[in-house]
Amino acid sequence: MPRRTASSSSTALRPATAAADSGDRPEYRVEALAKGLRILSLFDEQRPTWRVSDLATAAGLPMPTVYRVVMTLASEGYLDHLPNGDYRPGVRTLTLGTAALRSLDLVAIATPKLTQLGERTGETVNLAVLSADRVLYLIRLRNSDLVTANIQVGSTLPAVHTSIGKLLLAYLDPADLAARITDGSFSANSGPNAKVSLAELRDELRTIRDQGWAMQDEELAYGLRSVAGPITSADGRVLAGVNVAVPSRDWSTQRIVRELRPDVLATCAEISGLLSDTNAGAL
Repeated sequence: MPRRTASSSSTALRPATAAADSGDRPEYRVEALAKGLRILSLFDEQRPTWRVSDLATAAGLPMPTVYRVVMTLASEGYLDHLPNGDYRPGVRTLTLGTAALRSLDLVAIATPKLTQLGERTGETVNLAVLSADRVLYLIRLRNSDLVTANIQVGSTLPAVHTSIGKLLLAYLDPADLAARITDGSFSANSGPNAKVSLAELRDELRTIRDQGWAMQDEELAYGLRSVAGPITSADGRVLAGVNVAVPSRDWSTQRIVRELRPDVLATCAEISGLLSDTNAGAL
């Protein structure tokens, strides 16, 4: 066998080096992963749930290929299979973006104001956004007395059972609301006052939109209440919600409305103003 010289070795490396220098790196492309990412990217606020056949059409991929990819994503927790046959992003998909979300202007701007709100009230303060039919927590400043001790930044909860979730759902157009909220959105593991269907929730959502704030009264868990207000962009879009969560043994609904609601809404208005001033409203 001829001995490889330094010259021949250098020549053999040139194509790979050229590809690396060009930024292309086609030899590192994993087609199965690319297809999975293409499928995941189809899920958005306008279309939060998909059937496998529709995913195949939209992605331009063969049905058997898409089926295998979807089954793999579901088995790893990146997609959830709904009772009606649709798929939606799973919790692992939502938490992938937590680090990026925390770096957004919204979190940087809101944190000092929410810290002050927590210090004034002595209670737990949260900031969350809507993701499909759940709320994703971006900031959590927790009082040690709170019932839901296991929630942290990156956690998600059913939107229909939380004050922030109901607030954000209230500002959706009817078609988007109907597409997001299914029977599967209503968790059996909820509080004693939880709504159990969208039909039951609709009147409350209309009231929330009219008044500009939302309350959760032992709907997420027994012994927990909260009040939420909206953070808006310069053009009036609701971007996120802020709430103060309290133990029901210490806070009646009347006391929450009287003492906490004005402070929450004032804090939300301050954060919204700062977002507009820094042109961060495009979130």
